[in-house]
Amino acid sequence: MTTRVIIVDDQAMVRAGFAALLAAQTDIDVVGEAPDGAQGVELSRRTHPDVVLMDVRMPEMDGLEAARRLLTPPRGVTHRPRVLMLTTFDIDDYVYEALRAGASGFLLKDAPPADLISAVRVVASGDALLAPSVTRRLIADFARQRPAARGKPALRLKGLTERETEVLTLVARGRSNTEIAETLVLAEQTVKTHVSRVFTKLDLRDRAQAVVFAYESGLVAPGE
Repeated sequence: MTTRVIIVDDQAMVRAGFAALLAAQTDIDVVGEAPDGAQGVELSRRTHPDVVLMDVRMPEMDGLEAARRLLTPPRGVTHRPRVLMLTTFDIDDYVYEALRAGASGFLLKDAPPADLISAVRVVASGDALLAPSVTRRLIADFARQRPAARGKPALRLKGLTERETEVLTLVARGRSNTEIAETLVLAEQTVKTHVSRVFTKLDLRDRAQAVVFAYESGLVAPGE
């Protein structure tokens, strides 16, 4: 199955380089490029990509606002792509807010080419790009600055079973399904079922949102 990708970045050379790299992969099809967030949203509406590579800082409309519009579309728009944020900074307010908005992770622009290709595949598969330690560090840093929520996020945890809460805790600590299965002595397919139920009950799209939710609800504390 071919993954459809669009690249949204205000630097033409960056777009061209990423496009050439991704288009050379037999399982990835670059279906368009845009120089700013506004045009990126319009392009996504037209081409229906699976993954949007979105620069954080752009003129006209930045990547954060564009991600919000793509991930929370207006009534009548059903397509919601996966959004992978691109940044030159390893700690960035915009990236954290993009994760809260539903982005599936972020990647540094100077990451090795193989990491970019892998990131697109990971995000397209429905998982979140949480492997880079910088992502977890970013979430933890902001969690330290923001006290755990005492309202709706914490209350929503009560809808989970004890096992589902254990699974969410391990997801928030960056554990893979295989590692969670080993820790809890469960079959990996059982873990996948628990993860899916957690996402459904908490209305989360993927692991990135699950990590943010776990910190903000107070389920996981920075440094644990």
